[in-house]
Amino acid sequence: MKIEYRELLPHESRHYRMIRLESLKVFPESFGANYEESLKIEKFRLQNDIENPVQERFVFGAFDNAELVGICVFVKEEIARGNIYQMYVKQSYQGKNIGFGLIQSVINEAENRFNNIEFFLEVKANNVVAYHLYKKIGFEEVEADIDAKEKSTNKVMKYFKK
Repeated sequence: MKIEYRELLPHESRHYRMIRLESLKVFPESFGANYEESLKIEKFRLQNDIENPVQERFVFGAFDNAELVGICVFVKEEIARGNIYQMYVKQSYQGKNIGFGLIQSVINEAENRFNNIEFFLEVKANNVVAYHLYKKIGFEEVEADIDAKEKSTNKVMKYFKK
């Protein structure tokens, strides 16, 4: 299996929507968005960004041949800060280092686009597998964000280049 990591092309926005909805349905506890509510949204903002690319936001995919098997989103928030969101790999592809390659590809692309960018992400405290993946890549926990509404804790992590 040879996985290709690249930015999604405009005609692939529908595939993004399908895998995003799948991620919310399969792992509802891992994301801030809700599957049922997301179904009601006619078109996600990131679908528009895929169809009309902008420098500050992009969606990368992991492809097994032509099949989109993973997604990862980068959003530049401030002059030197960017956040990684919506990291997801289909269940049948998990445990094969695809998530590692996907995040690494997103980091490389953002570093090519922006000078001296810092990377942050949030992970649910109970998402141990993702937490360990992020640690393996070079992210370190820098703070905890208590979400009173959801009664959960998110760990905020920052990337430190190895």
